[in-house]
Amino acid sequence: MEAQKKTVSRRKFIKTGLTAGGGLLLAAGLGSHFVNVFGGKDYDIPRSKNYLDGILPGDKGSMPNIILVLTDDMGLGDLSSFGSLAIDTPNLDQMSREGVIFSNFYSSAPVCSPSRAGLLTGRYPVRTLIFDVIQPPGPLDWGFQYILGAVPHGIPEDEVLLPEILQRRGYRTGLVGKWHLGWESPHLPSENGFDFFYGGLLSHDTHPYRIYRNDQVEIEEPVDLDLLTQNFTREALQFIRENQEEPFFLYYAQHYPHVPLHASAAFEGQSEGGRYGDTVEELDWSVGEIFKTLKELGLDENTLVIFTSDNGPWWEGDTAGLRGRKNLSMEGGFHVPFIARWPGVLPAGRVVDAPAMNFDLFSTSLEICGLATPGDRIIDGRSLIPLLKGGTDESPHETLLFYKGRKLVGARSGDWKYYRRHSSDNGAYPFIPQGPFLFNLKTDPHESYNLLADHPDLEEYFVGLMNKEDELREENIRGWLNS
Repeated sequence: MEAQKKTVSRRKFIKTGLTAGGGLLLAAGLGSHFVNVFGGKDYDIPRSKNYLDGILPGDKGSMPNIILVLTDDMGLGDLSSFGSLAIDTPNLDQMSREGVIFSNFYSSAPVCSPSRAGLLTGRYPVRTLIFDVIQPPGPLDWGFQYILGAVPHGIPEDEVLLPEILQRRGYRTGLVGKWHLGWESPHLPSENGFDFFYGGLLSHDTHPYRIYRNDQVEIEEPVDLDLLTQNFTREALQFIRENQEEPFFLYYAQHYPHVPLHASAAFEGQSEGGRYGDTVEELDWSVGEIFKTLKELGLDENTLVIFTSDNGPWWEGDTAGLRGRKNLSMEGGFHVPFIARWPGVLPAGRVVDAPAMNFDLFSTSLEICGLATPGDRIIDGRSLIPLLKGGTDESPHETLLFYKGRKLVGARSGDWKYYRRHSSDNGAYPFIPQGPFLFNLKTDPHESYNLLADHPDLEEYFVGLMNKEDELREENIRGWLNS
């Protein structure tokens, strides 16, 4: 009996401790959420989308098609045209020869949802309040969204997304693949500018994972992940065929090579890069099928095709020797492949070394269809058309900023990249802050040698710049402008 009392007392003690700890965690999480997202300011007051009301349909004969292929967690060195010896990517290699490569292209975040928010809004993800990965409903959603301070369920309604703009301009808009910017209304693809959607609302390593056709579930869990690329390719080609008489925007957002890794029977075991390589080679085949279809329909010379990744590789994949990986602040987490092809418009075989970021594709696309960017909010992206066409070799950015979650951790200006003291990839001590660091990426692309002691003037420049950015963000986190 005494032993039972002791056991019960011990259980009560543990239960009480866990309850108290959970309560503190809840309070801290909710408090952190409201401070970080709202902070006593007008962060939560929606901004109108008046910009969209002023967009008129364009001349369809002068509006080229745009296909944006976005892979998930692909490394800079995972393509044979970017140096891979283990993975064969003949179609993307040919795209490189016939188009333009950017050798210093960055995602706007080292993880999925923020990078996609930056891509589709033309803004640093911190302005969209998408600080981290959007998770499905349940404990993970609560933990990620409230403790980490991200938007609970999706992209804010007052953000203006690229597909919304192109839709108003007269484009047929389609998303095939991974959305990952919201799993419930009003954050669904159909409510954010897409006429057609086929794919998953979340990552395929979350549960429940379902395949949707527009707003309806077409395939319930369990989904045959071996067939994802085959099915997505079929739907992408069908979208192109059905809209060949209209200008169209296809956002082909692949799930792979994000884990879990799967490939169809025709590609399984065919790569020297293991299952990871198999998925990349199947992605390469898929891009090849898109080019075949464009040529078959006579659309090749009227279509800009862009290929890039949402961030660097995770557990597997090749960073091309760069330091860091997905969810880390250094080059390997942000530096991604970029290829653009538009026969007759963009020069073949051009290599651009100037730094650029995925949010630049927003402004680039608007220039292509003859539109100015919204004037009521800060648009961080700049058009890459001059760089793509060869009219300049200079980056449109004096400085690029690198955020990890809400925190501004790094900045690049020219060949120089500076990091504040922060938790990084320091081997066995990942939670112990290190730095600050200053690297010359021209002579040291792998970020191996800290030159801070030799360049105090550069440290002063970067510290002042980043402190100013912090102040501006604190005053106006959403980046609204008076208009």
